[in-house]
Amino acid sequence: MKYFFIQDYRHKYRFFSSEPLSQIDVHFSRWKKMWESAKKKLLLLPHKVLLQEQAFERILKSKENNIKIFYSGRLEGKRAKIKFFFFIQRQRTKHIIYLLGEILLLPISGLAAFLPGPNVFFGVLALLIITHWQAFRGINKLSKKDIQLRPDPYLMEWEQAIRSQNEQRYDVILTKIGEKYHISKIRKVLWK
Repeated sequence: MKYFFIQDYRHKYRFFSSEPLSQIDVHFSRWKKMWESAKKKLLLLPHKVLLQEQAFERILKSKENNIKIFYSGRLEGKRAKIKFFFFIQRQRTKHIIYLLGEILLLPISGLAAFLPGPNVFFGVLALLIITHWQAFRGINKLSKKDIQLRPDPYLMEWEQAIRSQNEQRYDVILTKIGEKYHISKIRKVLWK
């Protein structure tokens, strides 16, 4: 599996893997209709967000101590590692805040059980909690691993294009990156 740490067209760093977006795997037969409906609602979140959450979650399954992450190479060695370290720290803080907010909303969502039909609000909130919890655990595990940042010329070309705001080149560069690493939704992650 290949991991990437690169800026999107708004100059915000994104962390994602080459694996495609997958369904969240939750098995609760009693409330199957509610969970299926909640999964569909959760997948309406932007690909940028879901792919990043799943990349962090996939770190949990990784047995390797060395994680190779492709980046543009614009920043040299130590500066790039520091940038990645602060990115991980911000993500950890964000996930703690998300989890606290979602846990506080959980009892309120239980009140929707009095409405007819499945309590989709509770289901979506529960899936968000599960997703953020798994990502938070992946972030913690990633921070303990040996990170090896690998520069890539296509990713450098992408960051140079966004720095110069040359939108005519965006599509061509993203096509090259997508073909090289077999990432079909690269435009949704790094562009609009």
